[in-house]
Amino acid sequence: MIQLRRPILLALLLALVACGPTPASAQDSDEDAGPEAGQPPGLELVEIATGFESPTTIVHAGDGSERLFVLEQPGRIRVIENGELLPDPFLDIGGEISSGGERGLLGLAFHPNYAQNGRFFIDHTDSNGDSVVAGYSVSEDDPNRADPGSAMEILHVEQPYANHNGGGLAFGPDGYLYLSLGDGGSGGDPQDNGQNLETLLGTILRIDVDGADPYAIPADNPFVDDDNARPEIWAYGLRNPWRFSFDSETGDLWMADVGQNVWEEINFQSAESSGGENYGWNIMEGAHCFEPAEGCDTEGLVMPVLEYDHDQGCSVTGGYRYRGDEFPGLVGMYVFGDYCSGQIWGASDTEGEWTSVPLLSSGLRISAFGEDEAGELYVAGHSSGSIYRLGPSQ
Repeated sequence: MIQLRRPILLALLLALVACGPTPASAQDSDEDAGPEAGQPPGLELVEIATGFESPTTIVHAGDGSERLFVLEQPGRIRVIENGELLPDPFLDIGGEISSGGERGLLGLAFHPNYAQNGRFFIDHTDSNGDSVVAGYSVSEDDPNRADPGSAMEILHVEQPYANHNGGGLAFGPDGYLYLSLGDGGSGGDPQDNGQNLETLLGTILRIDVDGADPYAIPADNPFVDDDNARPEIWAYGLRNPWRFSFDSETGDLWMADVGQNVWEEINFQSAESSGGENYGWNIMEGAHCFEPAEGCDTEGLVMPVLEYDHDQGCSVTGGYRYRGDEFPGLVGMYVFGDYCSGQIWGASDTEGEWTSVPLLSSGLRISAFGEDEAGELYVAGHSSGSIYRLGPSQ
């Protein structure tokens, strides 16, 4: 059983390290680890579309169309409509980006008023390897095609190394755009970016894309009055927060942070938070001292609610708290997985302590989870090039 911890104060893409392809199981599951309604149902992954090139993100537009939008790492956004993969991409920026390893097209978020204004935002690495957030609009005459001429750069962040680009994008329940950036890469955070509030690296940012061009700073951001901090920062002390999500019911924020050599972690932030949390990297890896290896000062640091070691995987892929209707026994569980082992877990709060149970071993390189408009969950197989729906086992 994976044990989860409450905060002290209340990854391509991921870190691609050598892990065997055989899925690993969670340790010592326990009868009382599931939700009060009982153990989660038997689950399997049902392939709904294939033929993708290195998918990295699955999102919906929130416009009532029930379409799914899938990012391909080399620079395309593909559309699944009525269960079919459309032949033409929604957007193709492959000629404008660097791709491979942890670089490429990494994040996508549709504006909360997308049905009215047609605006969406992407996160990618440009031809120099730097992180760029850009805004686009949908084509006026085709809802399944973006207007490539509408591109507007929102944010540009220089990247000192090729890895740890983060790349997550999501609008919060407050209507602001949140985005994740890794610590700049290499290993061990050699530039000490994780604890440096004067850089955007190693953070979750919160910006207002409606307040000004290219963006405004929300007046209640935690460091807005600190001359020694970037005002865009919402939370910091992160190594490579590849995937994060908001609970569609509570507004709570869940952040999966890819670890260094030993520990993978998931951090939690209540919807009531005013921001400013320090999640510890590179002082801590998970809930353990990293620099220094012993006797580190943990004052002011927020510990993860979940950690697991590299016997169970090597690169955490954050998911969603399940709020769908198909699996009552899964409702309220935070579903997440590991890129290397392919294991998928469900975490729940049992009598004040978070614990998790293994849900299934997928055999996939899990690069992303997705959520449709009904709250049902999907999984991207990075190497298989397929998108799967979480369904009942037969």
